[in-house]
Amino acid sequence: MAIQLDPKRKPVRPEADAATSVPSPGWRRARATPSLVEVYRTIPVAGKGWWRKIAAFAGPGYLVAVGYMDPGNWATDLAGGSKFGYTLLSVILASNLMAILLQGLASKLGIVTGRDLAQACRDNYSKPAGILLWIACEIAIAACDLAEVIGSAIALNLLFHIPIAVGIVITAADVLIVLYLQNKGFRLLEALVIALIATVGVCFLFEIILSQPPLGAVLRGFIPSGEVVRDPSMLYIAVGILGATVMPHNLYLHSSIVQTRQYEETLEGKREAVHFAFIDSTIALTFALFINAAILIIAAATFHTSGHSDVAEIQDAFKLLTPLLGGGASVVFALALLASGQNSTITGTLAGQIVMEGFLNIRLRPWLRRLITRGVAIVPAVVVAVLFGESGTAKLLILSQVILSMQLSFAVFPLVSFTSDKLKMGELVNPTWLKVLAYAVAFVIASLNIWLLFQLFRGSVS
Repeated sequence: MAIQLDPKRKPVRPEADAATSVPSPGWRRARATPSLVEVYRTIPVAGKGWWRKIAAFAGPGYLVAVGYMDPGNWATDLAGGSKFGYTLLSVILASNLMAILLQGLASKLGIVTGRDLAQACRDNYSKPAGILLWIACEIAIAACDLAEVIGSAIALNLLFHIPIAVGIVITAADVLIVLYLQNKGFRLLEALVIALIATVGVCFLFEIILSQPPLGAVLRGFIPSGEVVRDPSMLYIAVGILGATVMPHNLYLHSSIVQTRQYEETLEGKREAVHFAFIDSTIALTFALFINAAILIIAAATFHTSGHSDVAEIQDAFKLLTPLLGGGASVVFALALLASGQNSTITGTLAGQIVMEGFLNIRLRPWLRRLITRGVAIVPAVVVAVLFGESGTAKLLILSQVILSMQLSFAVFPLVSFTSDKLKMGELVNPTWLKVLAYAVAFVIASLNIWLLFQLFRGSVS
């Protein structure tokens, strides 16, 4: 499929063009035109100095980090803090460390091979296998978008008393924002995402100051406790935090957007790019760790200590914050939720485009792709909101996280396999210690998700 590029832009490298017909070592198919071709290698990284390099590579990690603080994560953090105090902070820390490892591997795959994860799956597996992986990923993206739709609609309801069903429809308008920013350049899109993350961070810093959690109890919460495994109800929430933290679409997203940088196509150039991309994502995910931990800390300091141990829904938390901390706390809480939902929907749009282009080599117009994804999320959300009200949307939010958990391993295992393959990665292949660690994380995530699904289907949890 021919693609007309802007003549003012730097052209795509000839070896990345779809006309290339000779497969690269370790791959079944030749590398096709890169995804997100309109922003591919448009951001220069030239210049000397560590800080200049960091600034040049900063951005993709923050787009990825928003998936770790989206509305779908709020329910598990609220439930964990209100019911068990600070104990599950160690689980949030562990899940964040896993996320740092996997996102680092995703950026490494994109930089070293010139393929995003979707393209790598297409170029490595048979066509039927690739189609199945694509379908699973599209379902996960729709589920993730569903969480953002519901979260944004709940925020609009809490702030402006807009009915949730109406708020869900209003969220469709964000397609215009995304398209406008994409046309203005990828750096502007990254800047908006960072601004929204900062908004969420400031909001929760304000909430923590109001709630005044005891520092000693907070620090002890980051120390792993055997109680997490012994208590079935605590283990269930812990599995929910771990299973829903690493978003599968983020792995596809990260492996593509790191290729917006114009790093040198040499071994040392790629090594340097991998190094700075890892620093970028680690710093960004540290912000995500702060925000997720802040949600749990506020729930523990505000709800758990006051006897409200059954807070699991966002609306309940909003209603309780006013009498416990004052009216300003609940407004700031809802503002953070709105910023979180809008942030996540931006990255969901990009991930959907990357997955379709990567697996199928089909390019739709961005507005059409966005409307399809948002339409799939809006329809069930509106139906549930009209028929079952707020409680129904809360259950739908949890269901979206279960769907994401089911798909996660289908992204993690190929990622670990590709980056551990000497033929595919050359000298930048994962060393033995990293292979062992990566596969251990992959199996832990898979095992926890299988356990969670087993409990759900058995009816042991609700």
